[in-house]
Amino acid sequence: MNMNNKELLARRDKALPRGAATALPVFVKKATGSEIWDVEGNHYVDFASGIAVNNTGNLHPKVVEAIEAQLKSYAHIGFPVLSCEPYVRLCERLIELAPISDAKATLFTTGAEATENAVKVARYYTGRQGVVTFTGSFHGRTQLALAMTGKVQPLRTGVTPSQAGVYQVPFPIEHHGTSEQDSLKALDHLFRATISPDQVAAIVIEPVQGEGGFYQASPAFMQALRKICDDHGICFVVDEVQSGFGRTGKFFATEHAGVQPDLIAIGKAMGGGLPLSGLIGRSEVIDAPPPGFLGGTFAGNPLACAAANAVLDVIESEGLLARANAIGQKIQSFLTDLKGAAGVLPLGDIRGLGAMVAFEIVSEAGTHTPDADATKRVAAKAKELGLLLLPCGYYGNTIRVSAPLTITDEILETGLSRLAGALKA
Repeated sequence: MNMNNKELLARRDKALPRGAATALPVFVKKATGSEIWDVEGNHYVDFASGIAVNNTGNLHPKVVEAIEAQLKSYAHIGFPVLSCEPYVRLCERLIELAPISDAKATLFTTGAEATENAVKVARYYTGRQGVVTFTGSFHGRTQLALAMTGKVQPLRTGVTPSQAGVYQVPFPIEHHGTSEQDSLKALDHLFRATISPDQVAAIVIEPVQGEGGFYQASPAFMQALRKICDDHGICFVVDEVQSGFGRTGKFFATEHAGVQPDLIAIGKAMGGGLPLSGLIGRSEVIDAPPPGFLGGTFAGNPLACAAANAVLDVIESEGLLARANAIGQKIQSFLTDLKGAAGVLPLGDIRGLGAMVAFEIVSEAGTHTPDADATKRVAAKAKELGLLLLPCGYYGNTIRVSAPLTITDEILETGLSRLAGALKA
């Protein structure tokens, strides 16, 4: 049956609620590696990676092979009922990779489950209720995760999250007027005026913000938060759902800071395209809750665990941490050369950690004044040119570049050429 994007979009709009939005009106027919073809045969270079999921590309042969092999044995058992070896093996490997001494791990299905369970564990361990997060953060769309998320549009538009005890302080973004000292001072004011630190269970931070715009928490800032948590008996929780699994040139972005968190929420890239998330924690903390406190019907699905074990193999065997750094350097160099060139939209801050690269579009060269409308137009133009880009950011003016870590130099060059076309004034 011949299909086109317009006809399928009409069917989609009739069957789905408008709240279930999709950024681009494109229906996929085939995807492999770093390339996607839609139902009309149009070709796209994938600089979105399914929102940083396809770090090992789409349908990596080793991941496909692992899923097929597992499928011949069993697809689902329900881990709360029966155990399976791929789940245990994956947890063993995760705790070896995590920057936590004496750790244990457990698995879930979605990133929101991981972040909410991190808070649930921290609250049980500390006997406290308070949670501190940061402006611009994204921790999920379920109710507690949404309350933790530090951005209103569009996630919390018209909805006041009814979660007591969740507070936000400014994330430090120097070029937008908030220094690290400003953030720490705001946290101090919160502790003095609103909630005592001995009532706070967790401080939760993304080492590199995802939806917030790929803004980085510096090593000094992460170390300062670790000390504050130590001083007050607060669990230090890092959300690595988007920044983990090699995206930043280290397995976890937290490793750049040289700190040990109490809990790490993980997801996205770990399942190689299958839904899988998890929580890694210091044994004393994550072991505190009683049996039955953690889990879920599909948590740690055997197929997803098999895929995740293959993902770990690919990251190691193909040297994807070094590859992430090489990709990131190439993209940042390209953007730096493009900035200020004749006939190019004005670009603001360019930043990146490994292959987690972003740049801002501004209203006037030499300023940091956000231009969110131009940013939307760039993403739309990129789509017309055959490049998938995702806008994001606290100010709506950031374009993130999350190419698969397995992307070839040739396809990367093609994507960058199309990006240059999308940025023409």
